[in-house]
Amino acid sequence: MTRAEPAGDAAQPFRVSFVCTGNICRSPMAEVVLRSLADQAGLAGALAIESAATGDWHVGEPADQRTVEALARAGYDGTHHRARQFDAGDFPELDLVVAFDRGQARILRNWATGAAEQHKVRLLLEFEPELAGLQDVPDPYYSDAGMFDRVLEMIERSTQALFRQLAPALRQGIR
Repeated sequence: MTRAEPAGDAAQPFRVSFVCTGNICRSPMAEVVLRSLADQAGLAGALAIESAATGDWHVGEPADQRTVEALARAGYDGTHHRARQFDAGDFPELDLVVAFDRGQARILRNWATGAAEQHKVRLLLEFEPELAGLQDVPDPYYSDAGMFDRVLEMIERSTQALFRQLAPALRQGIR
């Protein structure tokens, strides 16, 4: 199992960026789910959570309507999201960069300026042992509402596993 290791200055929040292809389906789902988990645990101030895209096709757009609907069916609000492209210049400030498939992870590692930044890039499913063998979260963009629900379920399980790893250190003020 891959573990997220908070490190650094305890005064600063642990910074997580979820990155998918267009920042309108998978990464907004994970951002909303992790933010909800942090809020429920009283740790919202200990985490800085964002999402972004490897591509620039949807910059400024809201999340895909099917994403918003899948989130709503699960009790989340995804209506405030606006897509943006990942800026490789943000690597030094980020603690963890989470990709949804191997192609995105490869792109992100290529954008990194060194080994330390490359090691910040992880696949989301690595955090959930029962899903880790799948490696990639499927992109639901060209699919139906049912696929959006299934993808959200995978994202919830993996994001919850990630949060379970981060929460003890966050509660102790360790970053």
